[in-house]
Amino acid sequence: MKTVAFVPIKLNSQRLKDKNILPIDGKPLCSYIANTLLASKGIDEVYVFASDERVCEYMPNDIIFKKRDPYLDGDLVKGFEIYKAFIEMVDADVYVLAHATSPFIKSDTISDAVSRVREGDYDSAFSATKVQTFSWYKNEPINYDLNDVPRTQDIEPVWVETSAFYIFKKEIFTKHNRRIGFKPYIAEVSGLEAIDIDEKADYDMACMMYEAGNKV
Repeated sequence: MKTVAFVPIKLNSQRLKDKNILPIDGKPLCSYIANTLLASKGIDEVYVFASDERVCEYMPNDIIFKKRDPYLDGDLVKGFEIYKAFIEMVDADVYVLAHATSPFIKSDTISDAVSRVREGDYDSAFSATKVQTFSWYKNEPINYDLNDVPRTQDIEPVWVETSAFYIFKKEIFTKHNRRIGFKPYIAEVSGLEAIDIDEKADYDMACMMYEAGNKV
């Protein structure tokens, strides 16, 4: 069962300039996820999917560069178009879609999730944080009854995707146009692993947490 991982990257970014190559502890942001994927078990090939070959300057040598259409760098392009383009170019049985904006996800976390999909128990997997508290959506509680308020520890948790990775069998995407299938495994993450960098405040927090963690 061939498993490939890919990291979609563009060097320009709208909300945070040069986001994917910003330094954390002197190393470019995108290099973290690349090295983690290379260290993860069950992955046969790791690709960076970008329109600009200069991205290779920030990646470890074992990463395979796959050039994509510059059109896919557009700010209005949806992720689905990018994933579809890669899957049409690189054939595999299982795909690991990973994002540079989650630099501290652990190789053990990815390896475990990959094995669960490859072994057939699940058709997909994704990383998420567990929120076990009173939660609302559109002015309505979503995990408890206002007329029968439970203890916090008895509340049904809400899972929030972190976007660090999505793992899926090929047919989940090609037949159903989904990156999460019908029987997904949820890989719980927290702390550093749960960080997703989107704006400057996220980047600053990531740098501070990483530095603090290394001092412990």
